[in-house]
Amino acid sequence: MTREDAVAGARQQLYSGEFLAELDRRVRYKTQSQTPGSGDALRAYLEEGLRPAFAQLDFSSRLIESPTGKGPYLVAEYREDASAPTVLMYGHGDVVDGMEGEWRDNLDPWRTTVSGNRVYGRGTADNKGQHSINMAALSAVRAARGGKLGFNAKFIIETGEEIGSPDLRVVCEALRDELKADLFLASDGPRLSADRPTIFLGCRGGLRIHLDVKLRDGAHHSGNWGGVLANAATILSGAIACLVDHQGRMQLEQLKPPRISNAIRAVLADVKVEPTADEPALSEHWGEEGLSPAERLYAWNTLEVLAMSSGNIASPANAIPGEAHAVLQLRFVVGTRIDQVIEAVRAHLHDNGFAMVEVRAAQSFAASRTDFDSPWVGWAAESIRRTTGKAPAILPNFGGSLPNDVFSEGLGLPTIWVPHSYPGCSQHAPDEHILLTVTEEALGIMAGLFWDLGERPRDRQVSSN
Repeated sequence: MTREDAVAGARQQLYSGEFLAELDRRVRYKTQSQTPGSGDALRAYLEEGLRPAFAQLDFSSRLIESPTGKGPYLVAEYREDASAPTVLMYGHGDVVDGMEGEWRDNLDPWRTTVSGNRVYGRGTADNKGQHSINMAALSAVRAARGGKLGFNAKFIIETGEEIGSPDLRVVCEALRDELKADLFLASDGPRLSADRPTIFLGCRGGLRIHLDVKLRDGAHHSGNWGGVLANAATILSGAIACLVDHQGRMQLEQLKPPRISNAIRAVLADVKVEPTADEPALSEHWGEEGLSPAERLYAWNTLEVLAMSSGNIASPANAIPGEAHAVLQLRFVVGTRIDQVIEAVRAHLHDNGFAMVEVRAAQSFAASRTDFDSPWVGWAAESIRRTTGKAPAILPNFGGSLPNDVFSEGLGLPTIWVPHSYPGCSQHAPDEHILLTVTEEALGIMAGLFWDLGERPRDRQVSSN
C-alpha cells in the first residue's frame, strides 16, 4: 500500500466514527490533576484508557510512579529495526477542572458532543484529542504497511502537565537511555489558525511575579484618615504602572528579550495573526512598538497582570485598605536573562519610590526551542505540504508554555510540535472543543509524517542524536 492509502486510512477513522468513539471513552475519565483525590482517575486513564490501545499497536508499556507522589507516567515502546530512525512522542492525560454546569446548553464536559463542526468535551483539545490523533495515525500507517511502521517509536504520557509537570524532567532523565531517540515529535497547543497547519519548535517560558503591599492590619475610615494614611491599593497600582504602561509596554529593559534575529523576523514575516469571528479582535496600539502581532506573540516577552486584590470589590467599605496584592506573569522567549528578573524588578521599584512593595517569584516554566537550521524542520514542513497542499506556518515557539525543555535540553533532542487545536478552542474554559475539519486534516498530516519517517533509513536520516 502507499502513502496515500495511509493518509486516507487515518481520515477514514474519523468518517467511520471510530476515532470519535475512542475519544469519548477517554474524555469520560475525570483526570483533573488540579483537584484533590484525582489519583485513581489519572491512573485508570493510563491503565485502562491507553495501555490496551498501545498493545493493539504492538507497543510494550509500563507505568512509572512519580518520585514525589504525583500522578503516574506511562512509557510505551515499539521496536522494529535498529537501523531505522526512532521517534519519541509525548502527551498528557490530565485536564483542568471540568467546570460542570458552566458549559453551553448544560453540556456534560465528561462526554463528547458533536455540534456542527465542533466536538465538545474536556480534554478534546488539551490534550486527549491531540495524542489520540497521533495514535490513530500510527494505526493507519501500521495497517498500510502490513503491520509495520518502518521506524521505532516511543511514547511518554504524563498526568501532571496541568500542575506544571513537576516530576517530568526527573523521570525523563532517569529514563534517558530508555527514551533515547533521533527526533521528538508531539502535539499540544493551538495552530496559528484553524485553516493553517503549523509547526512550532519550542515554547515561551513563564514566570509568575507576586507584588505585595502590606502597610498595616485592617482598613481605616476614608473620611477620618483619607489624605494622611497611605493607600496600599494606590501604591500597588503605581508599582504595576512602573513596570508595564497603559498600552502593555514593558518599562524595564531587564524584562525584555534580546533583539529579534533576522532569521526569526524572516520566518514570522509569513505569519499573520488573524482571529476568527468568534475570537477576540486584536487590540490596536497595544504591546511593544515597532513589532508585528506575530513578533509580539511568538518572538517577544510580555508582562501581564493576572489578578489583583484589595478590599472587598463585591461589597466595598468606605475605608482605606491596609494591604493589596497582585500576581503578574512574564512570558519570555529564549535568551531572556530570567535569573536576573526578580532582583531587577525589586531594584527598579525601589529606585522609583516603591520600596514598600515586596517582590517574589512563584511558578516558573523554562523557554526553549529547536534551531531553525535543524534539517528536521524542513523535513516536517515538506511532509505537511505534501499531505495538505499548504505551506505550514513555522513558529520559533508558541505563545504559551510546555515542558519542551525537558526534551530539547534534558534529553538533547530536536523538537517538532505539530498542534491539532486552534486558538478559539476554549481550552481551560467551559466549552472546550476541537474542530472536525482540523481533526480530519490532522489525522492525514500525522499519517503522512509517520509514513515519511518510515521511508528514511537511519543512515540517511536528516539528523542524528
